[in-house]
Amino acid sequence: MRCMVQNIFSNIGRKLHYSFSALDHRDFRYFWFGQCFSLTGTWVQNVSQAWLVYKLTQSPFLLGLAGAMQFTPMLLFSLFAGVLIDRFSKKKMIIGTQIIYMTLALLLAFLIWMDWIRYWQVLVIAGISGFVNTIDMPARQSFMIELVGKKDLLNAIALNSAVFNAARIIGPALAGLLMGYSGIGFCFFINGISFIPVLLGLGMISSRSYGKKEGLKKNIFKEISEGIQYICQFKLLLSTLLTVAVMGIFAVNFSVLVPVFVKTVLNQGETGFGLLMSFMGIGCLSGALIIAAKSGKGKSGFTIWQTSMITAVLLIILGATSTFYFTAVVIAVAGLFITSFFTTANSTMQLNASDAYRGRVTSFYTLLFAGTSPIGNLFAGSIADKFGARVGFIASGAVILLFIPLIYLLSHKKN
Repeated sequence: MRCMVQNIFSNIGRKLHYSFSALDHRDFRYFWFGQCFSLTGTWVQNVSQAWLVYKLTQSPFLLGLAGAMQFTPMLLFSLFAGVLIDRFSKKKMIIGTQIIYMTLALLLAFLIWMDWIRYWQVLVIAGISGFVNTIDMPARQSFMIELVGKKDLLNAIALNSAVFNAARIIGPALAGLLMGYSGIGFCFFINGISFIPVLLGLGMISSRSYGKKEGLKKNIFKEISEGIQYICQFKLLLSTLLTVAVMGIFAVNFSVLVPVFVKTVLNQGETGFGLLMSFMGIGCLSGALIIAAKSGKGKSGFTIWQTSMITAVLLIILGATSTFYFTAVVIAVAGLFITSFFTTANSTMQLNASDAYRGRVTSFYTLLFAGTSPIGNLFAGSIADKFGARVGFIASGAVILLFIPLIYLLSHKKN
């Protein structure tokens, strides 16, 4: 009996080690624990900003435009950012972006507290955040290998996704409570101070470098061209990026559609909105943890084709829901498969890219994941403005069901 109990605990210990092996690395622990605070604050601001814009304008289209402003710089400049990331210190870049994020969040809090806030100000700050995020997102993603090496890269990506999605649970719920009891301005203040732990963690990191740092010797456009040629040589990288583009445009428009859906279909307020987004966070966290548990075996447990098609069906079902609790369940399951898709796609890109091209490959991923959001936000906002949030969800799912099988067939076509 004693031996059996020991074996059970031994097996549990081995499974936990596989699931959290990246945390064996000191530098990753500093980075990861700092992200726990920072990303929670970020989600508090994301939810608060969406509600603030809708409160100021009462327009789904203008809400979509604010989202478009935040992601348009990624659409225009992600490829240039990838070249810079391959050339210079990722750690210094990330420290700089975190300081700017902190300043912008505190500025928004100040404007709200002084009752000076206007829609155009939110647009300008969203645009500046977009420029910062153009560098920050691919820099953080490609920074993982410098923290853990290649062996634990998949696990690090999954754990980073897990903390991001844990923040999706805590952040929206906290935002709903703060908006209801302390006001929207306090939400932005919380986000501002949440960057302090991540800055302290980054200061204690001494990461290794991968790839060749060439300074400013080569032409930046030539390096972008080399990155495109490199991706086109590998069918797996190219098909993954095309799938990410479709999902980036049509699957992640919740910040536009959910506030409208909550108010016009479910007849809920700020707290209901925050709780619904937290349910999505629960699903997203579950997807990330499943992949982390599978990563010890060198695979994610899902394919990008399975997760993208299931997500499309769930979006269509979401558009047909009418009750709060059923909507919460569907949005949680959708979150699980969306996170599983993007974590698997990100891992596929990084594990199959050479060190010299990883920054550029990651920047293409960022371009198609987040840089295409202006297109998706405007699409969702326009549909919701004319036909309602229900049709917005259904149309998004239908487009995914149309394009993903085409990409699959092309990627598996024999030459």
